[in-house]
Amino acid sequence: MIRPAGYFRVKTRRLKSLMRFIAEHYNGSLETMFATPVDQLREELLGVHGVGPETADSILLYAGELPAFVVDAYTQRILTRHGWVPFDSDYHQTQDYLRDHLPEDVALYNEFHALLVVLGKDYCRKSRPRCDECPLGELLPDGAPLKPI
Repeated sequence: MIRPAGYFRVKTRRLKSLMRFIAEHYNGSLETMFATPVDQLREELLGVHGVGPETADSILLYAGELPAFVVDAYTQRILTRHGWVPFDSDYHQTQDYLRDHLPEDVALYNEFHALLVVLGKDYCRKSRPRCDECPLGELLPDGAPLKPI
C-alpha cells in the first residue's frame, strides 16, 4: 500500500523495511515485538535498513511504551548549551547522561522529551536562541557559548 513517489522514495523503502522486519520476525504482531526485552529489540531495530538510534528509541518509547530516552537535535542542543553534556557528546553519551539523572519511567521520558522539544522550538533555537526569555535561562552557565547546533 506504500508506494514510492519522488522525494519520499527513501522514506517509503525504510517504512517497507520496518514493516517487513515486523512481519518476518514477529508475524506482524506489535504485541509480540514489544514483549521482547528492550535492549534486544533495540539492537534488532538498529539492524533494519534506515533505522538509526533516534528512530529505534522513538519506536520503543512512543509505540512500545518502553523505557528508551529519545535524543534528538533539541535535546542535544539544550543539554550542551547548559553545560550538562560536552558539545562533542554523541547520541549515546547524551542518552547515558539522561538515564543517569532520571528515574527509568516511560511516562517521565515521554513528557520530558516532549518538553525539551517545545523548549527547543520556542527558545533554544539553532541560530537565534532566546536565552533571556527561556524558562531554563537562569541555569545557563555564565558566558555559556551559544554555538549553533
